[in-house]
Amino acid sequence: MEWVACVGIDWGDKQHACMIQAREGTRQSGVFGNSPEEVHKWVLGLRERFPSGAIVVGVEQGQWSLIYALMAYAFVILVPLNPRASKAYRESLRLSGASDDPADAALICDFVLKHLDELRAWRPDDVRTRKIRLLCEQRRSLVDQRTALTHALAAALKEYFPQALQWFGETSPHLRMFLTHWPTLEQARLASIRDITSALKESGRRKASAAAQELIEKICVSVPLTDDTAIIETHSMYALALGTLIDSLDQQIAKYDKTIAAAWAHHPDREVFGSLPGAGPVMAPRLAVAFGLDRSRFDEARELQQYSGIAPVTEKSGRHCWIHSRWGFPKFLHQTFHEFAAASMPHCEWANAFYHAQRDRGAGHHQAIRSLAFRWIRILFRLWKTGQQYDEAIYLDALKRKHSPIVNRLAAA
Repeated sequence: MEWVACVGIDWGDKQHACMIQAREGTRQSGVFGNSPEEVHKWVLGLRERFPSGAIVVGVEQGQWSLIYALMAYAFVILVPLNPRASKAYRESLRLSGASDDPADAALICDFVLKHLDELRAWRPDDVRTRKIRLLCEQRRSLVDQRTALTHALAAALKEYFPQALQWFGETSPHLRMFLTHWPTLEQARLASIRDITSALKESGRRKASAAAQELIEKICVSVPLTDDTAIIETHSMYALALGTLIDSLDQQIAKYDKTIAAAWAHHPDREVFGSLPGAGPVMAPRLAVAFGLDRSRFDEARELQQYSGIAPVTEKSGRHCWIHSRWGFPKFLHQTFHEFAAASMPHCEWANAFYHAQRDRGAGHHQAIRSLAFRWIRILFRLWKTGQQYDEAIYLDALKRKHSPIVNRLAAA
């Protein structure tokens, strides 16, 4: 990699410390503010000092606001570092574990210089792929918030009105609709079958009349959990508030789904990842952006298996050997492969057979899913490199040629 200067940056909430080392070895430390104007001014000053050639900048992963600002400059070669790697390097030189921003920036600069041939420069994907990735990550964040609120709603109902959960289930939108009209059992007892039928039709319930009749019968025989008005009034108010928040999140998630679908419709790899069993409109875009459009980003499937945290870690010392899951990995990327593997099982015979074979060998549920994801990544990598669509018949033929035990399990099913 040809470069004229190497910069190590230690990120700060209000200002960033930096160490600049020229190719000939001269060094200069400094600080600059974190506002866009101050970052821009600092980069321009860097360009004035080194008017030609590439400038390597090492910064810890996760500081995306700074990375987003620096990626706008073509002469900057970004080298994101795993925070654990920079921490381990610092602790190897400072046994006390002391941390100081200017000194940490110098260590980051040293680390990048010593391992420049081994570190991978960060090349951002095209705008469309980055947009889909960010949309998918943000959508997942909203889904997680909805899940947390749904659990909180269920917990609140268990305190004063558990029958509502039995009638509708924890995640049903009909439950939230019912609570907006009748948030307590006492109020539900005053409802007529006509009122309940109308409410169920409003929420899109099929066969609303029969469902309303069945619900009226259940309400008539229900016994309140508690008669304490303090508990009923406060918990019902809380349940209504949670239901409103969940409904709002549902609306926003639907907007994200629509925006993702519009962007995904024109993605070059749409046919490749859309052909995967169980991928669907949610997982297919996530898988595509996990790989990106730059076919040179990964040379082997093993690189992505390790980077995503799907591949296990083997530690050996003397006679001791310990194999365990990885502890440091990009969370969303890890979730993408893990969740796709689980989603593929109902739609893919060999994936379902592989999962149950792992369980029969004593693996836990998530361990078996990770093993399946490990195998899927090899398949996905090949499709990504060649641009071919997934064909299960081809993969099953390969399993037969290799005399895989999965084939015998499929034959016995």
